[in-house]
Amino acid sequence: MKISTLTKAIAGGVALSALMAGSAFADGALVYDGGGKFDKSFNEAAYNGAEMFKAEGGNYQDLEISGDAMREQAVRQFASRGNNPIVLPGFSWETALRAVAPEFPDTKFTIIDTVVDLPNVQSVVFKEQEGSYLVGILAAMQSQSGKIGVIPAFNFDLLEAFACGYAQGAKSVNPDIQVLETYVGTGFDAFNDPVKATEVAKSQLDQGVDVVFQVAGGAGAGVLQAAADAGKFSIGVDSNQNHLHPGSVLTSMIKRVDVATYNAMKGVEDGTWAPGLVVLGLAEDGVGAAFDDNNAALITDEMKAAVEKATTDIISGAVAVHDFRDDKQCPAL
Repeated sequence: MKISTLTKAIAGGVALSALMAGSAFADGALVYDGGGKFDKSFNEAAYNGAEMFKAEGGNYQDLEISGDAMREQAVRQFASRGNNPIVLPGFSWETALRAVAPEFPDTKFTIIDTVVDLPNVQSVVFKEQEGSYLVGILAAMQSQSGKIGVIPAFNFDLLEAFACGYAQGAKSVNPDIQVLETYVGTGFDAFNDPVKATEVAKSQLDQGVDVVFQVAGGAGAGVLQAAADAGKFSIGVDSNQNHLHPGSVLTSMIKRVDVATYNAMKGVEDGTWAPGLVVLGLAEDGVGAAFDDNNAALITDEMKAAVEKATTDIISGAVAVHDFRDDKQCPAL
């Protein structure tokens, strides 16, 4: 281990110990993934859900980690202090959760975006492909160049589900549309690299892309900025990001991480929390395209009608959106 990495790990441990010292919590806990609490995307959606719970009289503790070395320590210390439930937004929490959850069989854990099959774990996953299909429709209807882009943080099955759904939606409108896919990086650190995301977005825009969908968490701010600077359109992810660049952000693929977080905390409070798998798609209002005052001038009645029809067709089963995770393939990319 490099000295700098060790120093960061020790500093993180000190910060965590200071947070925990002298307190015995009966509240829930929320530990954010990489990118931090106010990433305006995935983590911030979880924060908003916890705040919804707090606004109703509940309480919770939260923590931003400074690196992967803190993951297992953070989960274990919250569990040892009696926090319940412990909400972990992000697939990168899986290893830490598998190590800690068996040690605390009476503690309820909710992990978002991956499945951990343990008796005291609730796993919440989403049908990202369905929501991405809708924003793909909007991208294709908006595009003048016949080229659109998608920028995942890195090559990972969950992120590919977004990209594949997006491409399917776009090609349902224009079978000949080109969909460029470029990664920000090669691993989890890519979620924290808006500078590289900006460079990748500029590269796509230089190739003629006029609508680009960011699937890169906190790094995605660079994608939205690059599109705005170029006078092109972007699509936000997880949280409603339409307000970040009004007139440039065409829409956002909302993923209700806020609802999953709120439900976990509220469920423990009222006794309805249950372990096992929870799947949220269009039918459960778990994903969708964002429409508000910030993008009202960009969305025509025809575009909104197309999204409404696709939503109805997907929920009814008339349209089946392929999930990349089923076979590691995408028929539209």
